Amino acid sequence: MEWPTFTKSDSELEQLVKLSRFYGNDSEMVIAGGGNTSVKNGDRIWVKGSGTSLGQITPEGFVELDRGKLDFLLEQKFSSDRMEREAQFKQHVMDARVAPEKGQRPSVEAVLHHLMPRKFVVHTHATVVNAFTCCVVGERILREALGDDFVYIPGVDPGLVLAQTLRDSLDQYRQKTGKDCPRAVVMENHGLVTCGDTPEQVKEDTDWILGKLKPILAKLAEQPAFGAPGEARQPRQKLINIIGPALRGLLGSADQLKIVSFDDSEPAMQLVCGSEGRKVAEGGPLSPDQIVYCRSFPLWFSPGTDEDPAAVVEQLRKAIDQYTQAHQIPPTIVLVEGLGLFAIGDDYNGATSARMVYVDAIKIMQGARRLGGVRYLTPDFRQFIENWEVESYRKSVSLANRSAGRVAGKIAIVTGAAQGFGLEISRAFAGEGGTVVLADLNAQGAAKSAAELCAKHGTGRAIGLPVNVTCSQSIQEMIDAVVRTYGGFDVFISNAGVLKAESVKTQSEKDFDFVTAVNYKGFFLCTQKACHILATQHLACPEYWSDIIQINSKSGLRGSNKNFAYAGGKFGGIGLVESFALELVTDGIKVNAICPGNFYDGPLWSDPEKGLFVQYLRAGKVPGAKTIEDVRRYYESLTPIRRGCTAGDVMKAVYYLIDQKFETGQALPVTGGQVMLK
Repeated sequence: MEWPTFTKSDSELEQLVKLSRFYGNDSEMVIAGGGNTSVKNGDRIWVKGSGTSLGQITPEGFVELDRGKLDFLLEQKFSSDRMEREAQFKQHVMDARVAPEKGQRPSVEAVLHHLMPRKFVVHTHATVVNAFTCCVVGERILREALGDDFVYIPGVDPGLVLAQTLRDSLDQYRQKTGKDCPRAVVMENHGLVTCGDTPEQVKEDTDWILGKLKPILAKLAEQPAFGAPGEARQPRQKLINIIGPALRGLLGSADQLKIVSFDDSEPAMQLVCGSEGRKVAEGGPLSPDQIVYCRSFPLWFSPGTDEDPAAVVEQLRKAIDQYTQAHQIPPTIVLVEGLGLFAIGDDYNGATSARMVYVDAIKIMQGARRLGGVRYLTPDFRQFIENWEVESYRKSVSLANRSAGRVAGKIAIVTGAAQGFGLEISRAFAGEGGTVVLADLNAQGAAKSAAELCAKHGTGRAIGLPVNVTCSQSIQEMIDAVVRTYGGFDVFISNAGVLKAESVKTQSEKDFDFVTAVNYKGFFLCTQKACHILATQHLACPEYWSDIIQINSKSGLRGSNKNFAYAGGKFGGIGLVESFALELVTDGIKVNAICPGNFYDGPLWSDPEKGLFVQYLRAGKVPGAKTIEDVRRYYESLTPIRRGCTAGDVMKAVYYLIDQKFETGQALPVTGGQVMLK
């Protein structure tokens, strides 16, 4: 992210927002919304609110505090009991709020910000700096590199004790150096604090310490950090496509499976392939953030040579049971030897945050090992953070932001989603709390629409992927990408379809093959590739059921004059639905079709060059029709309800098929009475 432009008209709070977003969007400085910032003005200080992400923060995300009350806080006596002490400290900080009626909660580091001598304060968890703070000889190296220009804070409890330690350390620094403010404060197993009377001064000092420390690490970059490097497991994607869905089911419930984010970046692979990787990973957490987002310990999983899904699921089930018995909580991070890292969350943000924080921890472990060895958090401190109310609050804020709706927590793949019914289905699914994969041959259109859905509903709520439903490899690559992103999916909506209307007397074999390949063969190929993921999830959680839904057509229920290729493929699709339903029911997969009436407002009908209105007019399918409007009025007159089908009509059918537990192999008409089943 480029350094922002600060203008004379910017208020101090507006400057703070820009400064916060600059560092909040740099993954080498802040991950998962961590870190905090502040600005002072006389007897007031504005500090980032707890649970607020720096990268997207607005002026409303800061809490105004009375600095006099924060000074008063430091003069009070607190309980000797840790938890009681922190509860008292938290209450004093809350009492310092200028506008408590807003219900905001300031960062636990509010007093730290108050004590720093300059106007702007930025506290980050810089990866480079933490390689030193999490190293057993890090303090010595820092003193050699930085001299008297910084203050080192040893590992202490956050909150009150950290504030008191900082106060005393700053006093000692002033007495020793005669300077009123160090260029940086470095906190053991925690992070970096810089301050300045201008944003530029903050950046200057931050760049200074990074510039001092990066070359030290760069000289050691070729040293193996995790023992002798081993080989990655091959073939890899097959096992990823078993473990990701299995973790969704084993750690989820029948009502909602987990989101699982996979990572095989270079740092992750060095750890899981290193001869000492397991020992390093199981040494313990390095920082409070690692505990909060990733739990204190990962699960190390060494799969056997048998890659049968049932065998892998059972191996993983036993490993998770053993981990849970040992730690009294299920894992969030699963490290698979030779394969990569799986991070588990209740939603996309939770899984992604856990993955990013743990990969950052791996980078810190790499640096610390090369510098002299990892300093893990002590068991006493680890247990304190695990039970700290402040971190429980941060988790509760995350849970409060989870989506709600009829399909909340479910993931759907929709083919043909760049336009028409597919796009409308995707929009509706996301609007009801679901996560949607927009898959289309028009990759650019799918990606654009997915970005729009994310902007509206939140990061990760949609992705756009390329797919050619007539190509088995293309479908597999799309599903592979979905598993790497989400761990699997719950609903596959086979919507991609094409139509070329013409007389049987004149239609070319090429056109017939094209329509049949997309509408008939495409459904077969999609089901064939999708069912393995869904079956594995059912193996892991036998009470869980998933759905494959074909968007068929009323033309799949009765013939269509001069539209035989389309109708034939759709008739065949219903045959596939019934057959797949009989076979896949043992895998917990329901297979159904929806047969919509005509979607007149979509591009299939209304495209001015290739739409069905144009095609039917040219083919003479509607006797006496001279204009597109003549064709439209004719088709509307065929429906008893006298209108076309809408996306809302179809979505009611989609929700029904997902909700019900006793329907499979059905073709559900949504035709406004134009086609009535007997």
